Amino acid sequence: MRLDLYLSTTGLVKRRTLARQLCDGGKIKLNDKSAKAGKEIKVGDLIGMSLSSGFRLVEVTDLPAKSIPKKEGGNYYIIKEFIPKERDNPHDI
Repeated sequence: MRLDLYLSTTGLVKRRTLARQLCDGGKIKLNDKSAKAGKEIKVGDLIGMSLSSGFRLVEVTDLPAKSIPKKEGGNYYIIKEFIPKERDNPHDI
């Protein structure tokens, strides 16, 4: 399965277009290497994402065979690490 399709299908990223933009911008890494949107992924791969909310590292546990409801996306990965981005004002929520 393509990386951009996996990210959007599982709900890690809202839209496939956004997933492609993040990959092209170097914000997505696959097994500690920059990854293009069309890179094929497999079970056991580690995906690192530098997002506006912070850094997230997830492990691919399964590949959806078809389109799935967004609320079931969590069944296809495990969050290994999440480091929230520091905010300038601690009262910002």
